[in-house]
Amino acid sequence: MDLHSTYPGIADLKERAQRRLPKFVWDYLDSGTGAENGKARNRQALDQIGFLPRILKGPMQFDLTTRFLDRDYPLPFGVAPVGMSGLVWQGAEQALAQSAAQAGIPYVLSTVASQSPEDMAPHIGPEAWFQLYPPKDPEIRQDLLNRVRQAGFSTLVLTVDVPTASRRERQTRSGLTHPPRLTPRLLAQIAKRPAWAMAMARGSKPRMRTLDKYISRQENLPPTAHIGYLLRASPDMDYVTWLRDHWEGKLIIKGVLRSEDADPLQRAGVDALWVSTHGGRQFDGAPGAIDRLPEIRAATDLPLIFDSGVEGGLDILRALALGAVFVMLGRAFHYGLAALGAGGPDHVIDILKSDMEANMGQLGARSLRDLPAPIALRPLAPP
Repeated sequence: MDLHSTYPGIADLKERAQRRLPKFVWDYLDSGTGAENGKARNRQALDQIGFLPRILKGPMQFDLTTRFLDRDYPLPFGVAPVGMSGLVWQGAEQALAQSAAQAGIPYVLSTVASQSPEDMAPHIGPEAWFQLYPPKDPEIRQDLLNRVRQAGFSTLVLTVDVPTASRRERQTRSGLTHPPRLTPRLLAQIAKRPAWAMAMARGSKPRMRTLDKYISRQENLPPTAHIGYLLRASPDMDYVTWLRDHWEGKLIIKGVLRSEDADPLQRAGVDALWVSTHGGRQFDGAPGAIDRLPEIRAATDLPLIFDSGVEGGLDILRALALGAVFVMLGRAFHYGLAALGAGGPDHVIDILKSDMEANMGQLGARSLRDLPAPIALRPLAPP
């Protein structure tokens, strides 16, 4: 099958993923929080960023390489962390890590993934990062850092935009709880998706294996909160300082939206900031993440990562032109997994690379350093 003719864009993978996933799994992957206006706002804000094409530039060879955190990468994007990836597709974390390692791009394992750092050690490349939801117990915190380091993860990503559990109404309506319980309602949804059911039957029930060592019982939690919340602290600057003192590798802070937060974090010794609204999954009143990027860029010399709402190569170029050095995608790679199985992430990388090159040709940009300044576009009229 020629994947590029059958699934030429991320939207095609998304459509097939929805047809193959049970409703409760689809809603877990695709939903935002609240009325999901924050998720829509991310998309709308990206769509209002344009460029003026350049002409008469002659034949071009494209250079998509970028230097980030003292390393050279062949592509300026990577795989963002998604909790419980194994619920979306059996073996998701391994497939994502292997695809990223082969492409030479970062893969970020979540604290609440369905595989532990030790499980992932045989599958990761040198660009494997670990996303930390901050444990409040100092002994657990130190032990987890030791495990991550020994498993071969090179970079730590502290997520700071989840001080409390979000209320993801669409997930609740679909019947998903943590841990998932196979109610008659969920079983009826699974029966309609045999490809997913057969794939899941080949492995064990997804659970947050990293946390098995620390938690032996479930306490009262909101339906869409998970057992990881029993461990978490709401971090402050002292927490960041502690991490900087105890983690020898690169340290990234994820979930930055205010420019005034940049300077204290830079003085604390962090290596990069990650501008993100968590894909609209935590707070429905946040602006589009891309709208915050220029102001944060002006406030710091630290390299910036961007995510939230990214659906193609043009979105990556938009973020790079506004000051990001690297762009991360979570849902898009999981659409690929659900649509095509283990080979899906490779196709997502191909789509993004091809889309970037096609748009760079329109902009007369032979390299990422040649991107022109973006312009504001008027919002599209509703259909």
